[in-house]
Amino acid sequence: MTDQTHFSRRHVLRLLLASGLAGFVSDRERPWADPATRQGRPFSVERLRERARLLAGHEFRAPESKLPDVLEDLSIEQYRQIRFRPDQALWAADGKFTAQFYHLGSYFDDPVRVFAVVDGNAAEVQYSPALFDFGETDLGPKPLPETLGYAGFRVHTALNSPDYLDELISFLGASYFRALGRGMRYGMSARGIAIGTATNDNEEFPLFREFYIEKPVDAHSIVIHALLDGPSVTGAYTFTIRPGADTIVDVNMTLFPRVTLTTAGLAPLTSMFFFAANDRVGVNDFRPAVHDSDGLMLLTGAGEWLWRPVVNPQRLRISSFVDHNPKGFGLMQRDRAFANYQDLDARYEMRPSVWVEPVGDWGPGSVMLIEIPTDSETNDNLVAFWRPEEPLIAKREWQFTYRLHWCADAPMGAEPRPAQVAATRIGRAEADAGTRFVIDYQGGRLPPADGQLEAVVWASRGVVQNTVTLFNDVSQGWRVSFDLSVTDDEPTELRCFLKVGDSAVSETWSYQWSA
Repeated sequence: MTDQTHFSRRHVLRLLLASGLAGFVSDRERPWADPATRQGRPFSVERLRERARLLAGHEFRAPESKLPDVLEDLSIEQYRQIRFRPDQALWAADGKFTAQFYHLGSYFDDPVRVFAVVDGNAAEVQYSPALFDFGETDLGPKPLPETLGYAGFRVHTALNSPDYLDELISFLGASYFRALGRGMRYGMSARGIAIGTATNDNEEFPLFREFYIEKPVDAHSIVIHALLDGPSVTGAYTFTIRPGADTIVDVNMTLFPRVTLTTAGLAPLTSMFFFAANDRVGVNDFRPAVHDSDGLMLLTGAGEWLWRPVVNPQRLRISSFVDHNPKGFGLMQRDRAFANYQDLDARYEMRPSVWVEPVGDWGPGSVMLIEIPTDSETNDNLVAFWRPEEPLIAKREWQFTYRLHWCADAPMGAEPRPAQVAATRIGRAEADAGTRFVIDYQGGRLPPADGQLEAVVWASRGVVQNTVTLFNDVSQGWRVSFDLSVTDDEPTELRCFLKVGDSAVSETWSYQWSA
């Protein structure tokens, strides 16, 4: 049910980043040289879709992934020493965007083919050991065959400064990818599709088997195409990436199911929550909080804003938010104060939020949130995606378009933003009268200290009492506290919002509580 390969991949990526492998290229006076390419062939999105369609008509065949023993037996520490030579990056002489490639080895044993697309012609980027620095390993050009291929790639651009090429987006492992906005550090990931996540079916992890990187025409955007293949589905994807303070990734995908998909997840996001003020049970750690994301945010098709703080549950937790044509959803990192993490290495306050903005009518379905128990911050234990109500029928073509915002906060759209939940804190109520919940709201159109405000609190079971609403003169927001009493450990659904008169002035706080 959980992706153990991805858990290990996350640990590897942490080591790669710590070792400086995901660094930048700064010296533009060097004698740049692109990697060699094989003879090209015509490329278009229509051709890629036709390839995916034809693949779907045949039984899935996993890629040949038997690596030479010297690569398969690499430890994580050895693997992180293998670095692509920046002076060999694709289009390094151009200076707008460059591509560097990941070596196969250790946990990354699925080869992918990468093509450079220039003027409608796609030429495959040839692997060569000479493109890599193997550090203190025993590897080198001689023992490795020239036919290996790559594990993935990453794109660099002048994201934070015109003098440096910083890492912008990385594709590595199955259909996973992650991106950065200005001043951010890597955190959560997205992927092409989720199949069978948190169901009784075996979860599948289709692969991006081929990538087609278009040569950029300017410094504003880069376009990457990918061919997806897995036991149940094939697909053709186009990613249009625009770097900035918030980096935007427009995704257009065409799916061709081999079998009818009843558990497909669209626009899936994967993140980590270990502990925070709302969930510190059994924690013995000097840091106040450890997480890449602290909540799920949803803007429903009807225009309601909803905030669901996430937890590290004792057992698998699955939440479903039924909706019709949602206007947006995402796993967010709202807490941006270093003092609330105190981690000089991880810098969790700099991790991106990712907001999914559907394009077109996605119809009825549910935003799914899966929370998985974890005893380590190296494990991604949160998954969120859109599950269509109707299955994706086999032998048909399905197209979906959406926009990913790698951001500090969801973008301001046409919908007015109400007051947001700034913090959720949970503790024992006085005189052991159950559990106390304290919710801080900020922003929006909240009234001043002498204004009239009402908190509406609802619980699916148990007794709610001692509801208090106070102006917070420190944050200039409002605080709601209430006590919940239940007699067993069955889950209780909670909701809270603020209203002035008959009008809601805050988003809806949603929480699932188990004693």
